[in-house]
Amino acid sequence: MGSSYSYSYSYSYSGVGKAVHSCITMAVSEFYMVNPHFQTRIVIHHRDTHGDPLHALSAALDLLEKPKVEAIIGSESTAEAKFLAVLGDKARVPILSLSPCLSCNKHPYFLQVTQDENETSQFKAIAAMAESFRWKEVIVICEDSDRGRDMTNTLQTKSILVTYRSLISTSFSNELLQEELHRLSTMQTKIFIMHASPSLASHLLVNAKYLGMMDKGYKWIITSKTMEFLNLMDDEVIESMQGAVGFKSYILQSRDLHNFTCRWRRKYHAKNPVMKLKEINSYAIWVYNTVSALAMAVEQVEQLKIKDVLTQSQRGTTLLNQMLSISFHGLGGVFQLTNGDGKINAAQVLEVVNVIDKGEKRVGFWTRDAGFFTKKIGRVNNSVSDEGLEAIIWPKGGITTNSSHRMLQVSSKNLKIGIPGKHGVAKVFQVKYDTQTNATVVSGFCADVFRTVFKGLGRDISFQFIPFMEEDGTINYDNLIYRVYTGEFDAAVGDITIMANRSLYVDFTLPYTDLGLGMLSRNTHAGMWIFMEPLSSDLWLVSACFFILLGFVIWILEHPTNEEFQGSSSQQIGTTLWFAFSTLVFAHRQKLQSNLSRFIVTVWLFVVLVLASSYTATLSSLFTIEQIRLASKGDLIGYQGGSFVKGDIVRNFNFKDTSLRPYSTFEEYADALSTGSKKGGVDAIIDEIPYLKGFLAQYPSGYSMVVSEVTTSGFGFAFPLGSPLVPELSRQISRLRENGSLAKLEKKWFKSNQQSKDSKHASKILNLKDCRGLFLISGVSMAVALSIFLFYFIHEKLHFTYTMLAGGKLAFIMRILNPKPVVELETR
Repeated sequence: MGSSYSYSYSYSYSGVGKAVHSCITMAVSEFYMVNPHFQTRIVIHHRDTHGDPLHALSAALDLLEKPKVEAIIGSESTAEAKFLAVLGDKARVPILSLSPCLSCNKHPYFLQVTQDENETSQFKAIAAMAESFRWKEVIVICEDSDRGRDMTNTLQTKSILVTYRSLISTSFSNELLQEELHRLSTMQTKIFIMHASPSLASHLLVNAKYLGMMDKGYKWIITSKTMEFLNLMDDEVIESMQGAVGFKSYILQSRDLHNFTCRWRRKYHAKNPVMKLKEINSYAIWVYNTVSALAMAVEQVEQLKIKDVLTQSQRGTTLLNQMLSISFHGLGGVFQLTNGDGKINAAQVLEVVNVIDKGEKRVGFWTRDAGFFTKKIGRVNNSVSDEGLEAIIWPKGGITTNSSHRMLQVSSKNLKIGIPGKHGVAKVFQVKYDTQTNATVVSGFCADVFRTVFKGLGRDISFQFIPFMEEDGTINYDNLIYRVYTGEFDAAVGDITIMANRSLYVDFTLPYTDLGLGMLSRNTHAGMWIFMEPLSSDLWLVSACFFILLGFVIWILEHPTNEEFQGSSSQQIGTTLWFAFSTLVFAHRQKLQSNLSRFIVTVWLFVVLVLASSYTATLSSLFTIEQIRLASKGDLIGYQGGSFVKGDIVRNFNFKDTSLRPYSTFEEYADALSTGSKKGGVDAIIDEIPYLKGFLAQYPSGYSMVVSEVTTSGFGFAFPLGSPLVPELSRQISRLRENGSLAKLEKKWFKSNQQSKDSKHASKILNLKDCRGLFLISGVSMAVALSIFLFYFIHEKLHFTYTMLAGGKLAFIMRILNPKPVVELETR
């Protein structure tokens, strides 16, 4: 029969190892069944590596010493490949590896029999996906530092920042693994790219789910190093991978491959029903082809051996050269190891899959030339346009991001426009159904703006408005946006607010409405005591007291010398009070003789001027807008039921949920405001400004709007991510705003007979705390004047001589401040 050569493979007895073992044994038997004329036979020896690089090295040394094998097939991980590559060079034995070695060109006896998309090409595909989904930051989890660096460099070429690169060793204990994952969970970046062996990836993913890193908001991209063996993994591991996206090598389907798959199922799966592998993966196909190539190379070496005597090292070198020279059409295409780098030469097509339930769903393909696409491949070299991926469901249903194939085709003549399927607000956006034509008719400010901006594009495009409504009859605007995202609608139009979370799934045009929320209140019904409201009760009381105090102080200062403040007691009281209160309107007629009195009155007139001006302004405001004390006294506030406004009110206006009341129509708004909170209504309505303008157009009198802080981004039109129409329509909106067309449309729909009064703040009632500085100044001036008067009075009574004090200057000052009347001097 000829010679028999010993060859070995070293692999762990995991599901991966069992799959490799089944294909190797089938390849040996089937090859010699087809080629019975071959003079050589290969004998397979296998060892269990336990998934550990040191065990793999020990197993390889054992195979080289005892059976003295001629070649080794193995290496489950990159770490194992490193050890075996060095060993192969030392022993001059070819190493046929299923895992790459980072410097395989430095190891001539190392042959990588798998395609290269596991590494460089696959990294480019991941970078292209991150770019299409507009990710700015990612975290890389890798078991090899050099490969992690290669992936980082590839991502950086697409301006994607790797915020952290986690290097996980295969020797990590479960505690160390959890500690590292906990560190990752505390980071803001929630997008992870994992490149690890199946065994390490299994432990990592199970722990990640335990730590909550598989919840909504997280995104996981897993390379083919793990995804090739998805159907071999435990149910617990697959459950932890729900929503992850992975890359796999795509093998072109053929009749030979189909027949082999059927034979494999009958021969192995029927005998081993516990084996989970139901489909042949690319690793199994590469192993099958590798054994066939090895058998051919061995036959060639035997022919050369007959001619020349070969030593052990010469046989290894000859076998290596023969392996590099072999080319044949095997399962999945042409098998040929390229000269120089020891890698398989094959067309590189990657399959993109989404882990859902107990298996995977294909969402598209990727090639270097065509990018992402969803069409089935007839031939690998087919030219395919870059049309993107199918919808992807991320962990916990955090739906999904479509890439470029969901872009709106501008050349389309009919656009499916999703609209809120409700009657709506007539002035803002309203939907009606024409029973005669069985058509949906939209009207209102939003619809007019949409038609106007599209008309400005100058394209012959028609619209098909499709109402969207939940089964219970409600409108969920987030779900409407999602329908645009999935491609059910080409766009969404209506009273749709631009929000950050919605912008993750669609692109919005520039806003075409005012930004922020407004506050609507009823105008004040002027009562008989409204003139008392501008000032607080304590301010009224203190003001009255100061008027009386002013009169008393003036009487003290003027009574000794001024005849107008003399006379009977009733006459003095009347004159004093008249003088004090007449200063309110600057109508006092009594001549003041004391400079101290004039000083006090001057200061007091300034106080009166400020109080009178503030009183007039506040009273005018109260006649226009009813004062709203935001939540300070438990006022009730209305809002549009079913909208996001409720959460915005709680966050930005500090209201409690218990003080909020939902309403649906403008009629309900008007009834609630007219009734008031004391009778079951509300004190104010808070809503987006376009709605409030529509309300004021319908109810032009009796209500007013107070503009609040800018907490919302206005209304916009929604289109799929990356749609070329978004920048064009945004430019049209800017043009309409600049030339006044947008203002004309707003005036058309929101025009009212009575202009609503807008103000930054509601009017504020004055209180004593606000005006205490004024009264302090006035009080101090009175105290100073009285002190000087008393000092002079004491001098008169005690005949105290102070003419010599300060060189006579003090007497001079006192005569100026409190001079004696001329009449008294003439009498003397």
